[in-house]
Amino acid sequence: MSESVVGSIVSMWRYPVKSMLGEELNATDVAERGLMGDRAYALVDAETGKIISAKLPREVGRVFECRAALDSPAQVKITLPDGSIVMGDRSDINEILSEVFGRKVKLETAAPAAPSIEMYTPDIDGIPEADAETNAAIRPNTFFDAATVHLLTTATLNHFQSLQPSSRFEPRRFRPNFVIKPIEGASGFVENDWVGKTLAIGDQVRLSITEPCPRCVMTTMPQSELPNDVEILRTIVKHNQGHVGIYASVVQGGNIRRGDPVAIV
Repeated sequence: MSESVVGSIVSMWRYPVKSMLGEELNATDVAERGLMGDRAYALVDAETGKIISAKLPREVGRVFECRAALDSPAQVKITLPDGSIVMGDRSDINEILSEVFGRKVKLETAAPAAPSIEMYTPDIDGIPEADAETNAAIRPNTFFDAATVHLLTTATLNHFQSLQPSSRFEPRRFRPNFVIKPIEGASGFVENDWVGKTLAIGDQVRLSITEPCPRCVMTTMPQSELPNDVEILRTIVKHNQGHVGIYASVVQGGNIRRGDPVAIV
């Protein structure tokens, strides 16, 4: 089967706890469920049973002030907003996190069969149900919103940056698993054309590109020195139908390293 190289991996990211900030990786194993340890945990509202998500910033925006990393394959380390670090296996972890969020929450590893989140949609032309809080179902039996792998290209980020120079279109706003630098000469929303195709990454991994990735209020939220910026989402809706990057499912697992080539097969 012939391959057409379209770029290479320039960074990769894992988010061990849903909606918390994640960790950058140099290499990772990928299986049917996505990156090893990605969205392995989530916070659950003890009263409603809903998954805590930064998509509802008015209520639980502080989840976006926490950072999660895997200390080992079965152990998560969480950096809290005050800079203190707690391990996920502490007997009092739920009490600690409940104090941070001002409500009773539980750190869970087992997703319900029909998980759901609450989300806020900002008032932006072109977005349905604008300026409203709604409930949304996410992927059954997981803590993923819709797909197990998310990719975007530096070309897309650069194009958005040229369209809205006063904003900062950085990868961390969009929480990708893989950032791809396209081959020289590629520009614009190049990954839009990969939907429906299969990507080979390195020698082992094969991904089926399923759909463009719709964006939400999380892209506008502050993190570290990045400011709150609703123009991020407004620009995405205006110029690319609200999409940034692509979703994928894993056809064949394996190991991926920074610098691995990416090809359409």
